Amino acid sequence: MTTFWSLYVTVLTLGTIFSLTWLLLSTRKGQREEVTDETVGHAFDGIEEYDNPLPKWWFWLFVGTIVFALGYLVLYPGLGNWKGVLPGYSYLDNDKQTEFSNGQPGWTGVHEWEKEMAKADARFGPIFAKFAAMPITEVAKDPQALKMGARLFASNCSVCHGSDAKGAFGFPNLTDNDWRWGGEPDTIKTTIMGGRHGVMPAWAEVIGDQGVADVAAFVVSKLDGRTLPEGVKADAENGQKIFAANCVACHGPEGKGTPAMGAPNLTHPQAFIYGSSFAQLQQTIRYGRQGQMPAQEQMQGNDKVHLLAAYVYSLSQQAEPAKAE
Repeated sequence: MTTFWSLYVTVLTLGTIFSLTWLLLSTRKGQREEVTDETVGHAFDGIEEYDNPLPKWWFWLFVGTIVFALGYLVLYPGLGNWKGVLPGYSYLDNDKQTEFSNGQPGWTGVHEWEKEMAKADARFGPIFAKFAAMPITEVAKDPQALKMGARLFASNCSVCHGSDAKGAFGFPNLTDNDWRWGGEPDTIKTTIMGGRHGVMPAWAEVIGDQGVADVAAFVVSKLDGRTLPEGVKADAENGQKIFAANCVACHGPEGKGTPAMGAPNLTHPQAFIYGSSFAQLQQTIRYGRQGQMPAQEQMQGNDKVHLLAAYVYSLSQQAEPAKAE
């Protein structure tokens, strides 16, 4: 924290405490000591306010909170760059004298979190390491591993892919065999570890609105074998020509996609994460799409990602995933 912000936080914090102290003491001056039945002269909804002093227990409780706050700020960090009188944590692991990630001792929320994570790693690390040494296909058959993978999935992946892993608009279904980047065990792990960034460029300015409609008609009627909606003014034959000139580089001449590029298989409309209707396809072709799968390597580490990959792989193999307890 810079000197300016350190002073800003210090002045704001102490100023607030001293202002409240002044307010408490100033309002107490001039108050009568005895308790009476007199009111302040106004009523609201039949409720009258007596003109009596604050209860002493309430006053001293307020004073106690102020004293506690000042004492806490002396002992612990809370005033800008002030680290507190108490030394705080010296090491992440006192036995091995492992330093914290920032290389500094003391009391911080990050240090507290790192110590808790270190305890968890010491307890569960050997279990994760055992499964990390096994092939993903074997881990995917282990009931204990699937339960652990299900918990990891629920904590880290379900917000996008859903608690049942069947995805949502913009997020793929992980329980089928339609994979944008490939469904092999090692490929799934690579996807989770490093993340993915899929880009579908916008084509409206290149092929025009009619070209967008024609390509959408080609995908629906020729690649997917579906019937176009009534009243659609689009030429699927012309759309095929436009597709051959502009789209095969990613989706392939047969529209079956290119996993190395994350280009989806256009012959499986159930795998279209942005919708497969004629109108939705036009929207995708006209404006393009961008999808981001965040990398989990730094957050989860290799061993946990290995378990996650095995769990996701088991879903696509129609195995009965273990429910998290």
